Amino acid sequence: MQSGKSIIIENISKHYGSVKALENINFSVDNGEMFGLIGPDGAGKTSLIRILTSLLLPTSGNAIVNGYDIVKDYKKIRKTIGYMPGKFSLYYDLTVEENLNFFATVFGTTIKENYDLIKDIYSQIEPFKDRQAGKLSGGMKQKLALSCAMIHKPDVLFLDEPTTGVDAVSRKEFWLMLKKIKNKGITIFVSTPYMDEAELCDRVALIQDGTILTVDTPVNVVKSFDNPLYSIYSDNIYYLLKDLRALSATKSVFAFGQSVHITFNNGTNIEDVNKYLKDTGHSNSNTKIITPCIEDCFMQLMSVKS
Repeated sequence: MQSGKSIIIENISKHYGSVKALENINFSVDNGEMFGLIGPDGAGKTSLIRILTSLLLPTSGNAIVNGYDIVKDYKKIRKTIGYMPGKFSLYYDLTVEENLNFFATVFGTTIKENYDLIKDIYSQIEPFKDRQAGKLSGGMKQKLALSCAMIHKPDVLFLDEPTTGVDAVSRKEFWLMLKKIKNKGITIFVSTPYMDEAELCDRVALIQDGTILTVDTPVNVVKSFDNPLYSIYSDNIYYLLKDLRALSATKSVFAFGQSVHITFNNGTNIEDVNKYLKDTGHSNSNTKIITPCIEDCFMQLMSVKS
């Protein structure tokens, strides 16, 4: 294993018949890093995590996790990693404490032995330790699943879309918990469809249609955006998009909420654009230059790829 690397991925591909879920994936994750795999549903995130956790065989390529080959050493890998799947997969009819005890026993440990590792997380649901897991709220299920994934003190923690389906407050709390876990020296590999969560990672890989668009720090991803970016608002976003796409000066344009984010070809005069919008019936449109976010960069990289 390369020094300082928790995960090394080399030319991993996964095909389901004619469907190419992953195609020639290559990157590595440093020890103790918070690494984010960012992409929409169907991008290949779950397939890659299942391969890295030895639950799925790749069609081709190889990967090393904690110095172990994902195919030859799968039993050793499973002892040294924690895995929290996207769908809540604990036992609904067991209580909070019974679920945690079960997973501790499976890995040959006890709640008492590693309680300090999960204390910050488990203490929030411990008052409900006698409640069945199936009767917990989404945020509490999330904390229980994370506690069960951590109880054996893994070297690498894999989290597959852990904040999907939970409220904004629980999402924020969860990322604060991940930061504390990272501070304990544990490598975290987390996937998410939420572009704003990318900014909370040390480095990210942006993935779409089974291929990696870029791997870098969130700051460097944003710095790579190579055009001035404008936000334009109008009362009718449908016609705004239609009219801007018909404008020859437009380089890229995407809807963002009630406005559009747009870039123009070099040499375009923004005043000419504003006049064009007024002439096409957008009398109350508002145009301003903005700083791109990760999602803007993702959309730009997708455009380049296509």
